Amino acid sequence: MFRCLIVEDEPLAAEVLSDYIRDAPGLTLAGHCTDALYAMAFLQKQPVEVLFLDLHLPKLKGFDFLRALPNPPQVIITTAHHEYALEGYELNVVDYLLKPIEFGRFLKAVQKLAPPTAVEQPSPTPTASFFFNEGKKRIKVDAADILYVESLKEYVRIVLPHRSVVTKMQIGALEALLGDEAFMRIHRSFLVARRKIEAYSANEVEIGGKQLPIGRSYQEQVLGKLG
Repeated sequence: MFRCLIVEDEPLAAEVLSDYIRDAPGLTLAGHCTDALYAMAFLQKQPVEVLFLDLHLPKLKGFDFLRALPNPPQVIITTAHHEYALEGYELNVVDYLLKPIEFGRFLKAVQKLAPPTAVEQPSPTPTASFFFNEGKKRIKVDAADILYVESLKEYVRIVLPHRSVVTKMQIGALEALLGDEAFMRIHRSFLVARRKIEAYSANEVEIGGKQLPIGRSYQEQVLGKLG
């Protein structure tokens, strides 16, 4: 099974790739990062076998990110720009997909991947803490205290037992930062702490007395983990 990381700042393109990965045999989605810096942080904690990498990313461009990786996984480029194909193959990418990407073309790229090797997974670190910007302050948040995270477009609300922190960040970036051992995406707008779930059904989970919806595209994955 190939663990895959999407590095893509366009929400629609990321959603298409996420659906393709879920539908393709032999692939599992490990995470989604909206820029290369968050992807670097993700890879330090959770090695993957395959990167689906956009080139025009904020802060650090795709190829510069790829060159900065000491031991890059297999890479499939996903871009709207054909003119960088030669540079991509010089960096030994597996394939170069042009948007909009059709599912059949996606499967052909996946078939070129070398067989995955066993990857030792890092132990979860529930005692980790992070500082988030809120107004003019930097607020410390212990990962173990987080109940769930709600997306507010360009911001996220990090919900704790007795308060919440609102900071400017994409939910996908925070998902990558926290990792998928202790946290689970249940909806485009919600990321939850698995150990904090009090009850669940096919359509929602309950955390801290609040009912949160499970998105249709997440149901199989969520119920598989909880079941």
